[in-house]
Amino acid sequence: MYKHPQRIHHSLPLARPPTAEEAASALLFSAIELPSGLRLAERTWVPAMVPWRATEQGIVTTEVLDWYARFAQGQPGTIVVEATGIRDVPSGPLLRIGHDRFIPGLRRLVDTVRRHSDGRTKLLIQIIDFLRIRRRPERERYLGEYLVITERHRDALSLADDGDIRVQLMACDDDQLARILSPREMEAMQFGARERVWDTHLEHIRMLPRALPDMFAQAAQRARRAGFDGVELHYAHAYTMASFLSRLNGRDDGYGGSRAARLRLPLEVLAAVRAKVGADYTVGCRMLCDEIIDGGSRIEDTMEYAVSFARAGMDFISLSTGGKFEDAKRPRVGQAAYPYTGESGWECMPTTIGDERAPFGRHVPKMARIRAAVRDAGHGTPVVICGGINNFDQAEGYLHQGAGDIVAAARQSLADPDWFAKLRSGRGDEIRRCIYRNYCEALDQKHRQVTCQLWDREGLTDADASLTDGGRRRLTAPRWR
Repeated sequence: MYKHPQRIHHSLPLARPPTAEEAASALLFSAIELPSGLRLAERTWVPAMVPWRATEQGIVTTEVLDWYARFAQGQPGTIVVEATGIRDVPSGPLLRIGHDRFIPGLRRLVDTVRRHSDGRTKLLIQIIDFLRIRRRPERERYLGEYLVITERHRDALSLADDGDIRVQLMACDDDQLARILSPREMEAMQFGARERVWDTHLEHIRMLPRALPDMFAQAAQRARRAGFDGVELHYAHAYTMASFLSRLNGRDDGYGGSRAARLRLPLEVLAAVRAKVGADYTVGCRMLCDEIIDGGSRIEDTMEYAVSFARAGMDFISLSTGGKFEDAKRPRVGQAAYPYTGESGWECMPTTIGDERAPFGRHVPKMARIRAAVRDAGHGTPVVICGGINNFDQAEGYLHQGAGDIVAAARQSLADPDWFAKLRSGRGDEIRRCIYRNYCEALDQKHRQVTCQLWDREGLTDADASLTDGGRRRLTAPRWR
């Protein structure tokens, strides 16, 4: 986990609970209609979080159903199901939607949320593509087995026999290796090999623009058949579509370089999805307001991206920040790099220990600039804002200021899935408030089932408590009422 070099400790902001009457007239709890015609009962939004509860084959489990049922009990306006893979390939305990066989389980998930929210909460599913990343290998094994010996290595060591070259390389220290190996070879040894969208020397990477629009479109059609109210295209963080949008994308085939070229595939994906599911089905995206990495896309880029997406017919634009591989910490041997261990990851999920700027709504000013750009361009596309939003006055204030149209909260919703319901009923003083220390993120990094430290040791003997870690943690928050 990244530790900010400044160690200023911030307290949680004071939270004034509204009365039930005040909440009833609040903008936060007012309805909003998306361009697709989907009506959200209120402007509260639980964004996608990966809980690591699916099977290794990507199938919905009882634990997945329980996870979303618990959020549904708080009856937010919208819940977005976790990043769900569009490829029919092994990807660990992450949900998948790359084949029709996943539809029955996803349909059970839809039915579960409908039932537990009394039909009040709309359910979207976030669909994602990601490229291959390998675990960090043992140094000796990488140099002795995985490294492809080239003329560069032969010339650098003045040796012809590949076996002798490997022996010589294993005798080098890292500084010496850095003068012999390429930067990507050093990275593969120290971090694990990782594909990038600009690796066009690889045929499957070169062909992504041909393959991905239909893969996303087929996934969106399955989502509609399963009963979801819409899809959220994952154009954020460390993954394929965000990488096409990144300034780092230097592809020379018309899909990289300029802003217009970087936008090309995301727009083609949107067009393919829309053609498959129709104009009356909700299609939005999650995108970054700022990559927070050297050479990455910044606010000037993302304002243009958002305007282009609004012009092309996105039904909503949900904003996030950072979370990139480029500044991730070096993983341990046998583990894969995790894109939330560097500064960009911290900015995505800032803690209460950092610089003079508190983590609460830290990036909302940038998000407000993006919304303003969309409005100045003549589009009314709803913009979802997030990041350390944890109390009524804060959320309501952002809506009245025009910073966003919908308020999302991940960590606070995990800490208390009923917090929206408590605010609506005038019982906000009962809210369990997130402390923003990222216990949940640390579990995610280890691919362990995600819980919250504020409740996962409570009521372990409750009859309805589903447990993990040999009975030491519960998997969902205790019921409020």
